[in-house]
Amino acid sequence: METPVESTRERLLNVAEQRFGEGGYEGTSLRAITVAAAANIAAVNYHFGSKEALLRAAVARAMAPVNTERRRRLDQLEAIGTPSAEQLIRAFVEPGLDLVLRRGERGAVVARFIGRIAFDPSQRIRELYVAESDPIEARYLAALRTALPHAASEAVAFGYVNMLGLLALHQSQALTPAPGGAELEDPGKLAENLIAFLVAAFDRGLRG
Repeated sequence: METPVESTRERLLNVAEQRFGEGGYEGTSLRAITVAAAANIAAVNYHFGSKEALLRAAVARAMAPVNTERRRRLDQLEAIGTPSAEQLIRAFVEPGLDLVLRRGERGAVVARFIGRIAFDPSQRIRELYVAESDPIEARYLAALRTALPHAASEAVAFGYVNMLGLLALHQSQALTPAPGGAELEDPGKLAENLIAFLVAAFDRGLRG
C-alpha cells in the first residue's frame, strides 16, 4: 500500500504532466498544479525543491520506459554487427510511439506533455528536456554516423534533430481528435509511415 508521501508525489507528477502539456512551462503556475493535486507549495519543495525540478522529474519519468526500450534495442542490434540506418531509425521511433501512445488514457497526457516540452519556446526548457532525455540518444546519433559513412557528420546531426522534431510532433498530435470526427491513425501504421519517410530522408536527402 502506498504511503501518503508517495501518493502526494505521484499526484504532483501526474498533474504536472497534464498541466505542462496543456499550457507549457511558463504558462502553468505552481499554484495551479498544487491546487489540482490537492497539495501545497511546501509539498513541491519537499519532494522536488522547485517548479523546474518538478518538470525535470516529470520528464525523466515520462521518458524512462522509452529510453529503456531504445537502449535494449540498440544493444541488441550492435551485438550482432553494425546496424543499418533503417534498423536504427526503427529502433528509435517505435518505442517513442508505442510506449507513449499505447499507455491507455494516460498515453494522451504523456504524449502531449513530451511534445509540448520538446517544442517549448524557452531555450532553457528545451535544454532541460535534452539533458533529461538520456545518453542513449547520443549513442543513436553516433551509430547513425557510422551507418551513413558517405554523409557529412553535420548532415547526419541535422537529420537526427529533424527526426526528433517529427517524432515529438506526432507524439503530441497523434491522440488529438481528428477534424470532422475522422478516425485517428493507428499507432502502428503511423510508425511505419514515419519510419519510411525518415529512411528516405536520411538515405536520399543526406547523400544526394
